[in-house]
Amino acid sequence: MKDNLSLEAMHVRDLRLWAHVGVLKNEQLFGQLFSIDFSLWLDFDESSVKDDLSYTVDYSIGIKKIQEISFKIKCSTIEHFSELILDQLELIYGEIPMQVKLRKCSAPIPGFNGVIEIERVRFFPNKLSD
Repeated sequence: MKDNLSLEAMHVRDLRLWAHVGVLKNEQLFGQLFSIDFSLWLDFDESSVKDDLSYTVDYSIGIKKIQEISFKIKCSTIEHFSELILDQLELIYGEIPMQVKLRKCSAPIPGFNGVIEIERVRFFPNKLSD
């Protein structure tokens, strides 16, 4: 197996989900749109040579689990939402390097049309020694 610095990455981008996350009462009551990216750093040598799914990960399982979380969640912060996502990805794929980017697509701030994003990582080499 390669060291963690030379692994390849699988990226899932722009998973759009409705969730009840936010400080304002309306955010938790009515919910809002979120966009989620997640990345998993893996060794693709065996799966790319053997064309065998047993040597890679099934990203659809991660997508389905994140969809389940977004359906059930009611919380105040995107930080907490991102923590739940990372916890589930770790349960599914193990302690591999991973990253989650979670975006609130329409933050309820008057005059603001941008996006609020949080980026979290787990199990990168500088974090493995913790």
